[in-house]
Amino acid sequence: MVPIVLPALALTSGICFLQMLPVLPPWPWRGLLVAVLLGLLCLGCCGSGRAGQLVRLLLACGLGFVWAGWQAADRLAERLDPVWEGRDLQVIGVVATLPQYSERGQRFEFVLESRLTVENDRRQEIPARQAGLPARILLSHYWRGGMAAAGDAPEPIPLFRAGERWQLSVRLKQPHGNANPGSFDYEAWLFERGLRATGSLRPGPAVRLSELVAQPRWWLERWRDSLRQQMLAQLPPADYPGAGILVALAMGDQRSIGPGEWQVFSRTGTTHLMSISGLHVTMLAALCAALVTAGWRRHPALVRCWPAQQAGWLAAALAGCGYALLAGFAVPAQRTAMMLLVACLAGLLQRQPAPSRVLALALVAVLLYDPWAVRAPGFWLSFGAVAALFWIAQAQPAGSGWRQRLLGWGRVQWAATLASLPILLLLFQQLSLVSPLANALAIPLVSWAIAPLALAAALLGSLPGGETLAAMTLQLAHLLLAGLLLFLAWCAQAPLWQPPAPPWPVALLAGVGVAIALLPRGLPGRGLGLCLVLPALYWPAPRPQQGSVWVDFLDVGQGLAVVVRTARHNLVYDPGPLYGPAADAGERVLLPFLRFSGVDRVHRLVISHRDSDHAGGTASLLAALPVEEVSSSFASTPSELCRGGERWQWDGVDFAFLHPPPEAYTVDRAKPVKSNHLSCVLRITAGGHHLLLTGDIEAVDEARLLAVVPHELLADVLLVPHHGSKTSSSPEFIAAVAPLHAVFTVGYRNRFGHPRPEILARYTAHGTQTWRSDRDGMVSIELGPSGARLSAWREQRQAYWHRVFVGR
Repeated sequence: MVPIVLPALALTSGICFLQMLPVLPPWPWRGLLVAVLLGLLCLGCCGSGRAGQLVRLLLACGLGFVWAGWQAADRLAERLDPVWEGRDLQVIGVVATLPQYSERGQRFEFVLESRLTVENDRRQEIPARQAGLPARILLSHYWRGGMAAAGDAPEPIPLFRAGERWQLSVRLKQPHGNANPGSFDYEAWLFERGLRATGSLRPGPAVRLSELVAQPRWWLERWRDSLRQQMLAQLPPADYPGAGILVALAMGDQRSIGPGEWQVFSRTGTTHLMSISGLHVTMLAALCAALVTAGWRRHPALVRCWPAQQAGWLAAALAGCGYALLAGFAVPAQRTAMMLLVACLAGLLQRQPAPSRVLALALVAVLLYDPWAVRAPGFWLSFGAVAALFWIAQAQPAGSGWRQRLLGWGRVQWAATLASLPILLLLFQQLSLVSPLANALAIPLVSWAIAPLALAAALLGSLPGGETLAAMTLQLAHLLLAGLLLFLAWCAQAPLWQPPAPPWPVALLAGVGVAIALLPRGLPGRGLGLCLVLPALYWPAPRPQQGSVWVDFLDVGQGLAVVVRTARHNLVYDPGPLYGPAADAGERVLLPFLRFSGVDRVHRLVISHRDSDHAGGTASLLAALPVEEVSSSFASTPSELCRGGERWQWDGVDFAFLHPPPEAYTVDRAKPVKSNHLSCVLRITAGGHHLLLTGDIEAVDEARLLAVVPHELLADVLLVPHHGSKTSSSPEFIAAVAPLHAVFTVGYRNRFGHPRPEILARYTAHGTQTWRSDRDGMVSIELGPSGARLSAWREQRQAYWHRVFVGR
């Protein structure tokens, strides 16, 4: 077998390099690169020795770059024409995946086939590509008239099923997500899945045109949908909180798992078990191989026709690939299916390839199938863990005694934990200290008992007369799962190690250290490997200098979350909006950013007012981090009321509340005060330069500030009041503040129309540079003696799939 390991790594390097580019190279340059690669191919075929090997490695790297670029350019060409953004359209298409249900509605991927137009009573269907529509979109449908569950939605709300063809009225928009360091990159996720627009259903005709489209991919999705419905019917979520976990283990539907369960898995380092991991696929493949081989040997006629061992190999490959398809073909399942196919082919050809070559071929196959897999954490965790296991298996083969097997199991746990360490530090900034203990029980229990039982129940439920046996199997799986969840909940009480994110070169150095630390015993330098890991564990978080302050306006959509850092203190001004019953910006945006930045304590939390777009993330923040002091403008959690005139100093930086006045809390009013009028206004001064955080104050409050503290309103940077609403930012207020920079925190295409065009015009007419979170992502400010320096996260971390916003 031709050596494949180094070329596979070179191919991966080329693909990774392409995915890191801010823009794709134009076609002339790609054509030139193809010509160079053809020249290298000729040299590589003719060359020998180290020079020829180097040429072949360069060729593999270039091929990876060109392949990923070609795929990316093709996907970018599928875009939503801006003329259709925000308009109601009649479309025809197919429900492509399992719909995801929640208390708020349902969501599903939709393959667009055509746009429907009716002119002069003439119906015309224009193919999606010709109509300026992408081929695949993500649609959301929100319940009206109250919450509903998946099975009891009131009519006439349609419940969609995979494989159905529908005529729908939709409103679409460009792919857009919040852009912050440390948090989930929604735009990248959409691009990887080929979802080139998102949208929602609109009032209008919703007509089911076909119960099931006659294509193999839709048959598979409908089968998965039917299995999920049967499992949920046999195991109601209301009675069994772990029902979503069993569905995830059977068919990879991870979105059925509740947020509380995800938190437990995250704190115990067992999240990888909740997907169809390589271990699950391998287990099923090994079981099928053993059964087929044993049955085959019992029939001499079959053995004479074909060796039993090869029949077992084929059964393993078919079972593993079938399970991977049933699970949605995620990256870990892809890797295992590819490895099984390679191993099966080698077995059929009576070859015995080295495990490293099998893994390398699987790596090449996965990346050729999905070049965006390198952006998924599961890709690195999956291949990294398997590579580490192969590494120690070759170095330290296990013995036959129980002590040797126990030591071998310990080495496996040590290798998997150590191999995942640099990836977890770089991507998630947290390590579970009880992960080895939790996985020691969870891995065998899930892989050899719970997952097989869940899968067996799903398959039995689809057979005639198998409902009773399927229900009994699910009951047994749930009993085991309930016990495991109790154990994991106990483990989750242990503290987490949450160091700041190390730079990627430091993480790469830690990866080299892991490889050295896993060398066989007796070889010198193993201790050096652990020393190379230590910088990633203890990399210091950057902090501003004495007398300076860093202020980050996080991109949380339509809402506000601001993080203020001095040399030794941290302040949060509003923890962000509430997104839904089980999601808020505190959990999804603020806490990941704080972990990324190395902030493990909040010295003061300021909640400007009670509106949910500002205070919605409070509970998540208070539950996750110690908060020493809370200031707000309303009586809620234990806090002090923010009062105009209160001042304090941290590390040479001055802080002062300018609003509301103390009497605002004591005046007896005939009707309740609008919460916006009580917004806490905070002024921050560093090195003689000022920043003003204004919450949602309105024009009447601005007039009061002009009357009481006009000399304290001058600021270099202004958080625009009330997100740029027309009820705020009076011309007199803007003139008094005279900001050099104005920051609007708004959601993309928000329903309020913020910022209002006339408000934007007022600031630009004053010569103020405007920044917008929907356009710029997180806006960061360094304020100190040298003035105010602002930067936008989208400019710093531009990616080729991001939409380019022209002008500021």
